[in-house]
Amino acid sequence: MKQARLDQLADSIFAIVMTILVFEIRIPEYAGVVDDGTLLNSLFYLYPVFLSYLLSFSLLFTYWRSHHFIESILAKNIDTKFSNLNAIFFFFVGLVPFSSHFLGKYSYSQTAIIFFALNIILIGLSLYRMRQYAINSKTIENATFTKIENEHANMRILFPVGSALIAIIVSFFSTNTAIVLFTLAILFNLLEKSTHHTFFFIDFFRSKK
Repeated sequence: MKQARLDQLADSIFAIVMTILVFEIRIPEYAGVVDDGTLLNSLFYLYPVFLSYLLSFSLLFTYWRSHHFIESILAKNIDTKFSNLNAIFFFFVGLVPFSSHFLGKYSYSQTAIIFFALNIILIGLSLYRMRQYAINSKTIENATFTKIENEHANMRILFPVGSALIAIIVSFFSTNTAIVLFTLAILFNLLEKSTHHTFFFIDFFRSKK
């Protein structure tokens, strides 16, 4: 398979999945003429759905960005196993509209929280496995990178995974706090200097040892 074909497939899958997310937001339906107050209340009651849409869209954007770097910049060529790892990654990406809508409709439910968290974990781990294979494979040529760059890239992939694991534990006590953890994980990947600040503290403790 040519690398460009895989890149095109990835862009298509992400574009479709990110578009499907908004289809899950249903317009409230009423018989007859509806006043503005009723419509505003309807939008307010839909805020969990809008929140899950925002979380999922942002999540997909950060993972699309990471995948693009691994597949198009880090790896200079691909092989069959790398393509198969991409298929696993795409499979879990395709589940996001369902897990997102499930969370939006039942944001108070521990089951919905855990399902969404597991979706995040599986996406992150499959992307991390893809990156490690691209780096360690004897058949794939890599772009040059430093140890620090590699640590920062792994942090961006695995931080949402760690946050999702903690969210599962926290969901036994507070579903709202679990959703906050999802939000923090996504904000971490959206902020440009987040890994620099994180490794500032990590390096500080490393130097103490």
